[in-house]
Amino acid sequence: MTDTRVTPGPDAADADRVVTVAGGDWQTVLPAPEGARERVVVNMGPQHPSTHGVLRLILELDGESVTEARCGIGYLHTGIEKNLEFRSWVQGVTFVTRMDYLSPFFNETAYCLGVEKLLGITDEIPERATVIRVMMMELNRIASHLVCLATGGMELGALTAMTFGFRERELVLDLFELITGLRMNHAYVRPGGVAHDLPDGAEKAIAEQLTLLRKRFKDTSDLLVDNAIWMGRTVGVGYMDLQACMALGMSGPVLRATGLPHDLRKTQPYCGYENYEFDVCTQTTSDAYGRFLIRLAEMQQSCNIVEQCLDRLTPGPIMVADKKIAWPSQLSIGADGMGQSAEHVRHIMDQSMEALIHHFKLVTEGFRVPTGQVYSAVESPRGELGAHIVSDGGTRPYRVHFRDPSFTNLQAVPIMCEGGMVADVVAAVASIDPVMGGVDR
Repeated sequence: MTDTRVTPGPDAADADRVVTVAGGDWQTVLPAPEGARERVVVNMGPQHPSTHGVLRLILELDGESVTEARCGIGYLHTGIEKNLEFRSWVQGVTFVTRMDYLSPFFNETAYCLGVEKLLGITDEIPERATVIRVMMMELNRIASHLVCLATGGMELGALTAMTFGFRERELVLDLFELITGLRMNHAYVRPGGVAHDLPDGAEKAIAEQLTLLRKRFKDTSDLLVDNAIWMGRTVGVGYMDLQACMALGMSGPVLRATGLPHDLRKTQPYCGYENYEFDVCTQTTSDAYGRFLIRLAEMQQSCNIVEQCLDRLTPGPIMVADKKIAWPSQLSIGADGMGQSAEHVRHIMDQSMEALIHHFKLVTEGFRVPTGQVYSAVESPRGELGAHIVSDGGTRPYRVHFRDPSFTNLQAVPIMCEGGMVADVVAAVASIDPVMGGVDR
């Protein structure tokens, strides 16, 4: 295709200038090979709130059927793991809490358990600190599952499920704010224990919220369980059997929906989970509906664990006795709620030169961690969350790498989606519950 036109120039000399505009390959486009079917490739997404523009699904369609599905995970460029190499061991908590931002307490605990292994102080962690860790993780599991159920419901048209889910999540976030001062990115779990003790009235507030949460869970259950429309969108959708899960290293609700009761809290207990009474929730449907039922049941089990934590909370320290490791968690806060108390300032500035020197060294460098490498894993809401930590004996990590379940579980997208309908892709991805903050490593 060629378009020839005469354009007037700026003066009389250019009045008759001719410009030819030619298309690239418009005349050379070849028809499809004989017998070949038309291929339609669609870039789909983001269709899940936790994917926020990073996850791109490349779908090849035959009408409404998906013949091929691929994941493009993109890049958040968070650089968290690299940043850890230039920060002290305690500062690392501030970074890792921002990875899987829907379950920050699990990130913090996995990291701190690894650091404590390297330090050789695993058995020295105070009982109260360990119980608080378990309690915060289980509250976090409830909050994370509520986001999954709420957003999954919203994507499939169940907007009431979305309002219920975020309503209940606010109750948990209120507890987080009461205890840590923040709704997310808490940096509350520290090597050696937790940053500070529970405030006055926290135990009573947790008990009251648990009662309300159990009542509210029933609303979601009554709305969606055995609901014909909900089951029509989820039963048999995103099917993935045990063999496929084992081949791809899947974990969490996706794996337990195949009937395998694999839960690190039972199989490889940490933080004293072996002392708590709870059930590992399973289904045998291997589909999106089964994963939905598992998350509903796990929230109830988490409530049971939190109640046991409240019964186990006894007065005591919340950090190890070693002052080098305990700093800055044992610093006292001033009367204005900021900075340091007058007693602390007086001690390091007026009373002891040695205290001032130690304070300066700890603030600027941090404590040293013996040479070695460890792998510590916890059961996050999405599956096995592991931290591989390497130390060269210095005051900063040599290398930290996280095994995030969202990254591993996204491998399941082609298996779950190919052969199904475009509409089923939304339900399948929602049942995986990926959080892209944990994928870009």
